[in-house]
Amino acid sequence: MQKEFERVASEKMWGKRLDHYLLLSGIGISRNRVHKLIKAGAVLVNDAVSKPGYTVKPGDKIKAHFELEYDLKITGEPMDIDIVYEDNEVIVVNKSAGVVVHPAKGHGHGTLVQGLLYHCRNLPEHPDSKIRPGVIHRLDKDTTGLLLFAKTDDALSLLGRAIEARKITREYLAIAWGNFPQDKGLIEAPIGRNILDRKKMAVTPFSAKTAATGFEVIKRFNIATYLRLRLLTGRTHQIRVHLTHYGHPVVGDPEYGGRSKTIINQQSDVAIFKKILSIINRQALHAHKLGFIHPRTGKYIEFTAPLPEDIANLLKYLHSL
Repeated sequence: MQKEFERVASEKMWGKRLDHYLLLSGIGISRNRVHKLIKAGAVLVNDAVSKPGYTVKPGDKIKAHFELEYDLKITGEPMDIDIVYEDNEVIVVNKSAGVVVHPAKGHGHGTLVQGLLYHCRNLPEHPDSKIRPGVIHRLDKDTTGLLLFAKTDDALSLLGRAIEARKITREYLAIAWGNFPQDKGLIEAPIGRNILDRKKMAVTPFSAKTAATGFEVIKRFNIATYLRLRLLTGRTHQIRVHLTHYGHPVVGDPEYGGRSKTIINQQSDVAIFKKILSIINRQALHAHKLGFIHPRTGKYIEFTAPLPEDIANLLKYLHSL
């Protein structure tokens, strides 16, 4: 759940550091998380991104928005998990569609983290989040493919730094509407919360983070394009938001225009459009390749996951047109 924090600094707060001010004003999160929010640009002073050491002045308008975690005792739950690789430090899984990665409001049970806790018995806890033990990165509920989890505190720390430094390979396969004009390229556009719908993300200059997605066309089908994409940053819904911004939403995406008839240019394509959406009822997006430096051996290892049945069936239909 998103929390909006807004305050106008009073005289008695004059001279406080911004991070101290937020803690004293009852923002309700840890000091460590406050620092991360400020550095991520999620805290605004007079509508401008600031720094933790900013000196607060009377009348400053201070705003912050963040995901509110809630008190939840996470326990393991039996679950069928497609384990691609496992050793004493890490575990790589191939996530199915419809599976939430970790508990959150509205998803207290049946998450992948709970399944892994049952399998592993224990996962290292994040210093600023009790609901994401072992999590290195995430996939949306209806995105399939490879996910990396840490099984020790050292692995969590090392892999966490690696993903922040963009040293973990994350390659996706997707089917997007329309005919891509370029064979390959880079989409660079900042991503932040949609100001009209806080549950969604958007390309926006307001409280946004830099975001970059590399793309390469694998096959064009006139009405749609089969793509290979690489995350150069890791923003929420990044690929889905970038492709929609580029004018080619992911086929089947219910949140970012992938099920809207407005993307159909010709009336003759309506029947094909309907057939496609009968084949896939989610975004046609799959985390296909994952590579990283192993935290213990120091060697690079890489894994791939085959396309799930619905995307494979969709490609088969597109080839038949």
